[in-house]
Amino acid sequence: MLKTLIVEDSAAFRKTFKDALCKRFPFMVIEEALDGTEAMQKIKTSLPDLVFMDIRLPGESGLELTERIKASHPEIAIIILTAYDLPEYREAAYNGGADAFIPKSSLNLADIAALIESIFSDRGLDFDGKHNRYA
Repeated sequence: MLKTLIVEDSAAFRKTFKDALCKRFPFMVIEEALDGTEAMQKIKTSLPDLVFMDIRLPGESGLELTERIKASHPEIAIIILTAYDLPEYREAAYNGGADAFIPKSSLNLADIAALIESIFSDRGLDFDGKHNRYA
């Protein structure tokens, strides 16, 4: 199973995105968090393989949270999803250790599938987007 965490304060976006991921990736186990505190608790208890991170969150920003997660768990892949496609956010995301940066306006599941495959194959894991074939 590919354990995934969606960190997003918009309940509507979380639900829509989670539903779309569940349809496209039936082997994915998805948890949700609406802020940094909840995200860190879920990381401690379930240690996800992949995190989809919003930038603007209540309290701590997704950029700060990305740095904290990568400092303690560099193996977790983090994909920033944001409505704010600004060069300074993109740069800060990558400087903080994000594996990818995707504007919400250009989000599509085919690109997400290719990105997930790319991230995990770069890490030596066999993942084809259809089957849970990595250990």
